[in-house]
Amino acid sequence: SDWDRPERPRPGGASRIKPRVKTLGLLGSTELHGDIMRWRLEDLRQKPNALARFYSRFRVGERLLLTGHSHQAWPDRAFDGQVRAFEDAAQFADEKWARAFQQAAKVKQAFGRLLGEDGGGITLGASTHELVLRFLSALPLGARPRLLTSDGEYHTLRRQLARLEEAGIEVVRESADDPTTLAARLAARVDDRTAAVLVSSVLFRSGRRVPGLGELAKVAARCGAELLVDVYHQLNAIPCDLAADGLETAFVVGGGYKYCQLGEGNCFLRVPPQRDLRPVITGWFAEFGDIAAPTPTQVAYGRGADAFAGSTYDPTSHYRAAEVFDFFRDQDLDPPFLREISQHQVGLLASRFDALDLDPRQIRRPDVPLAELGGFLTLETPHAAWIHETLKSRHLLTDYRGDALRFGPAPYHHDGQLEDAMALLGEVVREIESPGSDS
Repeated sequence: SDWDRPERPRPGGASRIKPRVKTLGLLGSTELHGDIMRWRLEDLRQKPNALARFYSRFRVGERLLLTGHSHQAWPDRAFDGQVRAFEDAAQFADEKWARAFQQAAKVKQAFGRLLGEDGGGITLGASTHELVLRFLSALPLGARPRLLTSDGEYHTLRRQLARLEEAGIEVVRESADDPTTLAARLAARVDDRTAAVLVSSVLFRSGRRVPGLGELAKVAARCGAELLVDVYHQLNAIPCDLAADGLETAFVVGGGYKYCQLGEGNCFLRVPPQRDLRPVITGWFAEFGDIAAPTPTQVAYGRGADAFAGSTYDPTSHYRAAEVFDFFRDQDLDPPFLREISQHQVGLLASRFDALDLDPRQIRRPDVPLAELGGFLTLETPHAAWIHETLKSRHLLTDYRGDALRFGPAPYHHDGQLEDAMALLGEVVREIESPGSDS
């Protein structure tokens, strides 16, 4: 029976489920286990989506917000976290930091769980860029002045590596057009002049997964090069277990602005065990904790992830993030279930698009298996900017990158919203060749 349904697996095999209590009638087919909900996919497919009421401030049931791959709505409990940050500051003034650091510790632990770890190797930052900068500044670029990457990386890496290239660092880029071979092609180019390989696990433009990163990690380690994996478009959209994926030796960067629903200011860098590096770009928080023994002429650093810490920051983001992570826990929204939701939603968008039977010269869907996609659907069109703006004028939010038009559903959408979005897209695309079109 449903009451005996096995718990969905979680990284490390940990269980959060408390003693089971029968559901009240108002919860429909939902199960209540102690204080933790257990939703079924059918609860979220129908109108209204059972989760939508928890996002009332973003009005997700009234708006077509298909930018979930960029900025998902925040649950109402995020507001509670922001208010508590203010209240702690008002009550404790400069002594608020002990409480703020408690929130940061919760966020570290939560990010760690999403990676299949305990969070002990994580440092936090306001953006991935500041964390990538510290990582790059810890590399021996004088002795190994070569970086490997792809031409499909997000702007954080694209721009920063391009500027380093202008300054004399050799940057080698592999094409991201075929993600299925990208890791192997990067591995083939690692040599003793390579300081690091920097690559995403899910590509931000196409939404395609990059397999084989575990083998790339082995090659990098054998050659003495570091591997940095950007998991931003994987985190909370596709289950991640660094040990199972062979990425124990990798640095990992990501954040919660997208699928974690944490909002701005919540990014992390995971540092592999037994790695005591000395980033040149360093904040005074890196002196906290267990200070590695310095020589009289050296700047002191903490160990492991502590060496990559920054400095004074706005703790409001961590209060908000801790509250949202608790919300996900209480609603039993773990990565395997979120992946189930996402695959259904992206698959529904794809099937409804195919049924439109639009002119492929105007817009087309790349022929990619559903399982190879992350949390959004990319459609290729030379009219991406015009379609995006036209959809926006009709109250459907999407985004685009070049000729890639992106649709990002979220767990609070019901099927009807996604079907309506594709129907509206069909209307707009059919206007492209109609008289009076400005596209």
